[in-house]
Amino acid sequence: MILIDGKKAAAELREELKKEVSGLKDKYKKVPGLTVILIGEFTPSKIYVKNKEKSAIEVGLKSDVIRYPDTVEEKTVLEKIDELNNDDTVSGILVQLPLPKHINKQKVIESISPGKDVDGFHPMNVGNLSSGYESSVPCTPLGCYLLIKKIEPNLSGKKAVVVGRSNLNGKPMTQLLLKENCTVTITHSKTADLKGECLKGDIIVAAVGIAELVKGDWVKKDAIVIDVGINKTEKGIVGDVAFDEVSKVAKALTPVPGGVGPMTIACLLKNTIECFKRSQKN
Repeated sequence: MILIDGKKAAAELREELKKEVSGLKDKYKKVPGLTVILIGEFTPSKIYVKNKEKSAIEVGLKSDVIRYPDTVEEKTVLEKIDELNNDDTVSGILVQLPLPKHINKQKVIESISPGKDVDGFHPMNVGNLSSGYESSVPCTPLGCYLLIKKIEPNLSGKKAVVVGRSNLNGKPMTQLLLKENCTVTITHSKTADLKGECLKGDIIVAAVGIAELVKGDWVKKDAIVIDVGINKTEKGIVGDVAFDEVSKVAKALTPVPGGVGPMTIACLLKNTIECFKRSQKN
């Protein structure tokens, strides 16, 4: 079985992006800029933002983090986003989720200019992705897609099963696989025979948030299995896939941690660079 090393793949992608940023700097005499808005003191968010900042600087991006206390008014955040939308030195804007309860997540997402929406959450980007047009693609599914392509460059005609239908992962993952001419089945908690559906998959992407849901006898021989889940259990962090069992049947499998996670941040940098390039064309 091939253990899909997300750390290695992310490091290779960052190296490519670093070269690309250097080329853009020579061409345009400026570099793409990523601005992250962080609200409150939620520890996982703080760690995540710190990692984003470190990676952005590593590839040569201009990186800014704007921090607010969790008592900040929604109006203040929306005004700041408007200011960033009109700032030419900012190529990408990311508002770190989750937000405090008094701030409307949808309103915040929709206030970001679609051309600077590096998370790919704006309804216009969601629509463009599903229509097959140019768009920012959410970072985690994009990372999964790039890992799958490393194992199997030609996905045409493959049967893919996506476990989970979230706007963050399941739905955009489906669109990316459809674009590659896969036959895609979206499954979820209400699917009648989840095991039976998974057994049909040449590719399985598990993104449902249930610890070790996908068992060894759910996976057909030589399937590619991508595990997006991060679940805290008594035995530590585990994914949505029962790793030991599935590793005996799968052709390739991502570990948790060290699989999809590192690719998510690398894809955020990729999206920032793509936003910059599109803005230079306009």
